[in-house]
Amino acid sequence: MSSVLFVTTVSRTLRAFLLPFAQHFRAQGWRVDAAASGVSECDDCRPVFDNVYDIEWSRDPKNPANFLHAPRTIREIVERGEYDIVHVHTPIAAFVTRYALRKSRNHGGPKIIYTAHGFHFHKGGPALTNGVFLGIERLAGHWTDYLVVMNEDDHEAAHRYRILPGERIHYMHGIGVDTELFSPDRISDEEVSRVRAEIGIGNAELLFLMVGEFIPRKRHHDALEAFARLKHSQAHLALAGRGPLRADMETLADRLGITHKVHFLGYRRDIPRLIRSSQAVLLPSAQEGLPRSAMEALSLGVPVIGSDIRGTRDLLADNCGLLMRVGDIDGLAEAMTWILEHPDEARAMGQRGRIKMKGEYDTRNIVKLHAQLYADALGVGHAHAKV
Repeated sequence: MSSVLFVTTVSRTLRAFLLPFAQHFRAQGWRVDAAASGVSECDDCRPVFDNVYDIEWSRDPKNPANFLHAPRTIREIVERGEYDIVHVHTPIAAFVTRYALRKSRNHGGPKIIYTAHGFHFHKGGPALTNGVFLGIERLAGHWTDYLVVMNEDDHEAAHRYRILPGERIHYMHGIGVDTELFSPDRISDEEVSRVRAEIGIGNAELLFLMVGEFIPRKRHHDALEAFARLKHSQAHLALAGRGPLRADMETLADRLGITHKVHFLGYRRDIPRLIRSSQAVLLPSAQEGLPRSAMEALSLGVPVIGSDIRGTRDLLADNCGLLMRVGDIDGLAEAMTWILEHPDEARAMGQRGRIKMKGEYDTRNIVKLHAQLYADALGVGHAHAKV
């Protein structure tokens, strides 16, 4: 029986991205385990994995727990599990795990696969920060068997900086989006009416939606300031998510005089309904890997207005959305106005996005690429997949 351990910093990543992969490989007879902070308390995770292991680490790279206890715990889990593959995701978990296993992988240990959800060095980033994170990635590359990247910029950078030899770098279109779950046909007009009523708006009113954690790089303040410049009296803005900057954004909305038209929704489990109820999804972020909210919106046939950055740029190519420069408040407001004043063209834009997501971005296709990669890693498959 083959075996794989998925490792992420927090259990939320497992729940949001990796459950379909676990289900697939278990159905193929694999033993599939998971390690993350808080995973034993994740009700959605426990039934999907054979075993789950809690790791004491933090998303804060300065937290000493990341290196005081976590490496030993990882080594113990891997030695006990005798895994064929350890597949790491997210920066802290990926680096600490590869550091912990840097010796064992050369002495009969597991193959180490790292999926980069977006390198922390990127075009437009501070030079010092970029240099530090590039150095970290090149160092950890020595402890990695295969690297998976999910946008054009990272694919090019991985080759240019020789993070791994080219034949061990695989480009996949993210972790995938379930285009059957995120399908416009699954959400009725009645459901749209209900979710709009819950928000406090009617069917005749126009809604923009932003889905994301309230953290600096998401730039919620850009969305609020651009929305305040709209001249359309029927327009509303909904912000789904939680995070440390929410109170600041509520204060900003009040200062801008738009509180009556901005809806802070908190954490939601009905994101497909919310997206389907909106005219467009906003993504003014300064940094992304391959943004899930944009993929879900396009899969549901809803256009996206996003920053012209890696990942987002890939998704909105082929006229599947509108791009503006990071921090361009006027550009964002103009794009929102265009959506409202060109409803037929906006719907066609969303339909193109739906077609695009049903292709290479569909979860089922990404799972197939992982199956091929795992077979290559274990020496039982065909030649390296051309992706």
